[in-house]
Amino acid sequence: MSRIERVEVHEFTFAVENMAGDRAYQPGAKLTIGSFGVRILTDDGLAGEYCPVHGGKKAILAQVLAVAPLLVGRDPFRREELYDDMKRALRQHGFLGVGAMDIALWDLAGKALNASVSKLLGGYRTSLPTYPSTNHADRAGGLDCPEAFADFAERCCDLGYKAFKIHGWNDGDAREEAANLLHVAKVVGDRMDLMFDPACELRTFADALYMGRACDDAGFFWYEDPMRDAGTSQHAHRKLRQMIKTPLLIGEHVRGVEAKADWIAAEATDFVRADPDLDLGITGTMKIAHLAESFGLDLEIHAPGSAHRACMSAIRNTNYYELALVGPKIRNPAPPVHNCGYSDQLEDSDGRGNFPVPTGPGLGVTYDWDYIARHSTGVHRFE
Repeated sequence: MSRIERVEVHEFTFAVENMAGDRAYQPGAKLTIGSFGVRILTDDGLAGEYCPVHGGKKAILAQVLAVAPLLVGRDPFRREELYDDMKRALRQHGFLGVGAMDIALWDLAGKALNASVSKLLGGYRTSLPTYPSTNHADRAGGLDCPEAFADFAERCCDLGYKAFKIHGWNDGDAREEAANLLHVAKVVGDRMDLMFDPACELRTFADALYMGRACDDAGFFWYEDPMRDAGTSQHAHRKLRQMIKTPLLIGEHVRGVEAKADWIAAEATDFVRADPDLDLGITGTMKIAHLAESFGLDLEIHAPGSAHRACMSAIRNTNYYELALVGPKIRNPAPPVHNCGYSDQLEDSDGRGNFPVPTGPGLGVTYDWDYIARHSTGVHRFE
C-alpha cells in the first residue's frame, strides 16, 4: 500500500509585461505575480504534481500549507476520505486549500495507473470549444473603448473562436458598460456567443438591472457576477432573475457542492459555476457537475488549466472552456512553468477556437521544476 511520505509546496514568482496590478493593460508596466506548485511523494516512488494557472494566489497558498501536514502518512488513493478531512479542517476559511492538493492526488493516481485523469473520469471530449475572456478594461490604449473591444472580438472570431466574454472597467459605470456591450454585439453578435462579467463592480441593484436589460437587448449568452454583494446574495440574484431575460451565471464566489445546491434550490442562478482550484479540486468539481445535471442545468468551468480541461472532458452538461485573461496587447498572465507544449495563450488554439484535453498519464502535463527553482521564493516540506 502506498503511503504519502512527503508533501512539498514550492513558492515562486514570474513577471508579466505591460500589466498593472488590477490585471489591466498598462504599457511599460511589469507585474510580478506569486504562485506555487505542489508535489506529493509516496514511499514507493509515486509523485503527484500540480501548478495552478490562475489559482496560485497567496490566500490559497496559506490554506494549502495548513492542510499539507494532514496528508503525510496517508493512502493517496483514498481521495474521498482526504477530500472530506481537508474540507473539515478548512471549514472556517472557505476551503481554498483543498483544490491544489486534491488535483495533485488525481495526478498521482493517473500516473500510477498509466492513465490520464480524463480517462479516469470517463472523459470523452478530446477538444473543448473555448471563449476568450478579456482582461479588465483600461484607460491606456488597450481595451479602452467599445471600438477596441469590438476589434478584439473580431480578431478572436477570425482565429476561430465562437464565443467571447467581456470584463469591463473597474469604475462600474453602468451606462459606459452598456454602450460597450451593445457596440460589441452589433459588430460580432451574429457570429459569436457573448458573455458579460462585471466582476462585481456595479455599484447598485439598479445598475445591475440596467446592465441586465442591456444584455437582454444585445442577446447575451449569460450575465455573470454583476453586483457589489460579491456574488453571495441569493435573494438579490433571484430578484434580478425575475426582472431580466438573460441567464445568470453566479457561484464563482461560493465554495463547494452544498453551497451550489443552495443557490440552485433558491433559483438564484441559471448556469452553475465551478473551478477545480476554488471548489475543492477535481473531486469537488465533479460533485458540482453532477449536482447541476440532476437539476437539468449546465455547469460552466471557471478559468483555464489542465485539471479544468480534464473535468470538462467528462461533463456532458457544459458549453465552453474559459481562456482567461487575454487582450489585444497583453498575454494571458499564466505562469510559464509547462515544458510540454501545454498553453493557454490566445494564439495556441487549433485554429477553430478549441483547446485539446491532455492525454498523457495524470494531468498529462509536465512542469519545469528547474524554472520554478530559479524563481523560488520559498520551499515548504512536510514529512
